[in-house]
Amino acid sequence: MKDFEILARIKESRPFVGNAMHIPREAQAKARRLCWEFNQTSPDDYKRQHHILSQLLGTYHSSVYLMPDFRCDFGFNIHFKGFALVNYNCVFLDTSPIVVGQSVLFGPGVVLACAGHPMHPEQRMSGAFETSAPITIEDGVWIGANATVCGGVTIGEGSVIAAGSVVTSDIPAGVLAGGVPCRVIRPLTDADRIPEEQIEF
Repeated sequence: MKDFEILARIKESRPFVGNAMHIPREAQAKARRLCWEFNQTSPDDYKRQHHILSQLLGTYHSSVYLMPDFRCDFGFNIHFKGFALVNYNCVFLDTSPIVVGQSVLFGPGVVLACAGHPMHPEQRMSGAFETSAPITIEDGVWIGANATVCGGVTIGEGSVIAAGSVVTSDIPAGVLAGGVPCRVIRPLTDADRIPEEQIEF
């Protein structure tokens, strides 16, 4: 495949297995440069931060709050639908598309890893093959600190992923899920609302 065909394939919302050595290096080099620039900006230079993120990300809104340090593979495969908070030290390995819904919260240290490697040691030790599958985070999801979401996963609307979880399969809407591997713990209900009298400001 030619470079433009490989990049087009990477942007598709279906899993793939490919030779990582064939991925055009300049696409990743651009993302690394932009991540480095973003991570070096002054904390109050919002205009510069927005400019860099608009160059880096596939779909970006000014209502996305992305904190340094941030790392990604390509950037063009990351699509935000609206407001999101991406806390400190998050990594998005966007070798396939990552789609983030509106009002999504990412705790510090969250990893979204579309990329993977072959299970068979002989193929893995060749160092060439890479697997990849898209990740979808639906509206209103909260992913707790240091959780990892693996390729091919969809997290349903409004769900909460407990800190430190490893999400290897789809999580339905409206639940609390956690653990390694991550499993549904219980549905979220009105009993999870914070009482009005406890809200101070």
